[in-house]
Amino acid sequence: MTTVALIGANGHGLWHRRAIAPLHESGRLRLVGLCDVRPIESAPGAPVPEGTRLFDDYRELLAAVRPDVAVICTPPHTHLDIAVDALRAGCDILLEKPPVLSLAGHHQLAAVLDETGRACQVGFQALGSAALARLVAEIEAGRLGTVTAIGVAGSWQRDDAYYQRSPWAGRRSLGGRPVLDGALANPFAHALMQSLAIARASTDKWEPQAIEVELYRTRPIEVDDTACLRLTLASGLPITVAVTLCGEDFIAGEITVEGTGDAGTGGTPSGGAGSGGASSGGAGSGGAPGGGAESAGCRAVLQYPTDRLRLPGEPEWREVPGRVSLLENLLDHRADRSVPLVAPLSTTEPFTAVLAAIQAAPEPARIAGRWLAVSGVAPARHVRVVGVNDVIRRAVREGALFSELSVPWATAPYRALIRDGTGQRTGED
Repeated sequence: MTTVALIGANGHGLWHRRAIAPLHESGRLRLVGLCDVRPIESAPGAPVPEGTRLFDDYRELLAAVRPDVAVICTPPHTHLDIAVDALRAGCDILLEKPPVLSLAGHHQLAAVLDETGRACQVGFQALGSAALARLVAEIEAGRLGTVTAIGVAGSWQRDDAYYQRSPWAGRRSLGGRPVLDGALANPFAHALMQSLAIARASTDKWEPQAIEVELYRTRPIEVDDTACLRLTLASGLPITVAVTLCGEDFIAGEITVEGTGDAGTGGTPSGGAGSGGASSGGAGSGGAPGGGAESAGCRAVLQYPTDRLRLPGEPEWREVPGRVSLLENLLDHRADRSVPLVAPLSTTEPFTAVLAAIQAAPEPARIAGRWLAVSGVAPARHVRVVGVNDVIRRAVREGALFSELSVPWATAPYRALIRDGTGQRTGED
């Protein structure tokens, strides 16, 4: 039986413990070790099984129980060192997102995978969504015609306590190491990764080439709680992302795909889905190719946290239930290497390249108090950016940055080339 250990058993690690528990009970795996720097206790749905050993040092865990699989759910800036040690100890790994925070780290981890022959699954669980698979199939079948733009909208709420949950919360760096606990890099990382996966299905030239990004904050933190970015892919296809953790109304997380197909029936009136992505324009044009979303022939929308999908011509959401368990997929891959991983490290390199470019951007601009609405008392205090939901919707609809929408608190974007993942400045402001 495959033995599994979890490194980072508290906090978000409880989610993994709840996923592991039924697999342990059914005999699919055996949980042999839990590790955390804080005391580990049983929790609802996350018991500590009899015989499972507890550790406060992951190195001791690796040496003592020698698990077949290590699930790594620790702060992002610790991922690389722990992953390398686990691989060299003979483990296959399930590594939480973001896997690493630099392309150098990505390449180092990839080299260790080659050296050891082990497997690394990255914790982008939304990539296992049946709703995403259905959308990708529709794109590849040409139902949307040529994809001309991808947009992401998200509006969540986080209170003061969220930024007090750990020493690295709300930080750009800790102890001289990058952390990047911002809206784009952490809570909305799934949205960014999903949009890149959709782009990959939309065009052969899907690698990000350039980025324009605006980062904002409403609190005395080091990272963004409100942000927008526009990526230009090698094909010219733009991806616009507009998100906030200071929203007025809840937008779960919607990925809009615009295409040239017929809005009523889908399909391609001329050309085809494989014609290479965006037909004109690009991320620097201030709007979606061909005049933006308002003039697009057809549209599909994926609400990725809820696995709901609306295809061209459909007025209502459809539920597309089902997600592949990343851990079970890794177990299947261990048993038969012909079974592909849902989220191998190699597919996340473009995401990490974008993350590196965001890291190179200046610190977020502070949104002045006159544009904020505050409610509650710390640590349950909430801050809302007045009018931000409308701004987010407009940004996605028009393929525009906040600063291009005459938003009064918006500042000029940071622009960079990311062809080599370095986040090199273009010299434009």
